[in-house]
Amino acid sequence: MKFYLSLLAATAWLATSPVLAHDTEALKAAPPGAPYVQVSDVLPLPAFLPGLGTLFVDPDTLPAGPFLAYDHDGMLSATVYMTPLDDLQNGTVFDGLGIGLHTVSSVDIYYNAGHPGVEKPHAHVVLYHDADAKGRLAK
Repeated sequence: MKFYLSLLAATAWLATSPVLAHDTEALKAAPPGAPYVQVSDVLPLPAFLPGLGTLFVDPDTLPAGPFLAYDHDGMLSATVYMTPLDDLQNGTVFDGLGIGLHTVSSVDIYYNAGHPGVEKPHAHVVLYHDADAKGRLAK
């Protein structure tokens, strides 16, 4: 329970932190440019993952991310973090993580057993940037 409360507190901080200021205009449309790479270009994953969209990540920020999630129209819809559960349980801190946009309308947190790129069981923390984002990424 303590682990999940810490994860929720960190998510709330990420969604509201002014410390993470950056040029969001450069990230609003795909592709976001260097240092981000399209995940499907470097891992055996489809270009569009239903539920997450087209993902871009700075390889230096793995495994946590942020992963920038774009819809079919190339609009930044969510920022995704993939935090390995055993790292969190062993006290690894993922602080200072970037955020795609400073507007967050909702947050989903769910378990993933592992996949190419983040093989260990991990939590997906998804910050949706507008009310319709989840729907646009679903299909």
